[in-house]
Amino acid sequence: MGLVSFLQPCVQLLLFPIHLLACLGLWDSFYKKVFPYIMAKVAPIYNHKVYKQKQELFSNLRKFAGPSGQLTLLEIGTGTGTNFQFYPPGCRLTCTDPNPNFQKFLLKSLSENQHLKLERLVVASGEELHQIPDGTVDVVVCTLVLCSVTSIKKVLTEVLRVLRLGGAFYFLEHVAADHSSWTYFWQKVCDPVWKYFGDGCSLSRETQKELEKTNFSELNLRRIHITPYWTPTSPHIIGYAVK
Repeated sequence: MGLVSFLQPCVQLLLFPIHLLACLGLWDSFYKKVFPYIMAKVAPIYNHKVYKQKQELFSNLRKFAGPSGQLTLLEIGTGTGTNFQFYPPGCRLTCTDPNPNFQKFLLKSLSENQHLKLERLVVASGEELHQIPDGTVDVVVCTLVLCSVTSIKKVLTEVLRVLRLGGAFYFLEHVAADHSSWTYFWQKVCDPVWKYFGDGCSLSRETQKELEKTNFSELNLRRIHITPYWTPTSPHIIGYAVK
């Protein structure tokens, strides 16, 4: 990892103005306003790449509906609402995101997916879901969010708290590559500066290990790669876990 230690400051030096703004506390407030506009352009491209995977992943959502037959779904880090098209009709939806600047894009997605019923829109991080009562949710969804949270463990603790017994947590996340690969090498080189453009995103999160350590009764997980395969965000995990 000596070469990584050498290249990391080189990359940081190339982006020194952004690093300086971040140190002065100016970058974050600026980028939180810009980031939703970027994601409004990028998210549909990503969604097109993973359309079949998402369609397959969410195909069994209905089996986790409660006794009433209605599905109560909480999405953490909803962003622009790119998952809405995959949710079943009549789904009772609660959306959370720590960035309020996503709201107008989320509402636009809702207007295009009128088969859903929005119950609540909460400005909150995945670690702080105290507005959601214990055991009241059938399904929690989290896609491309655990890469940027402060603590995966705290998010998963909250997921278990809000899920009813027998409820499910659905996930699709980019993760650390195999440690012996060139992809992992570049993930580590780029990690210190990647967070500036991904709103806190880390390229080398070991999310699978955190899921395996969490007290789920069942974990269905597989690793996939998203094109282009040479990018540091190509390695993903996809699946669902049952409380």
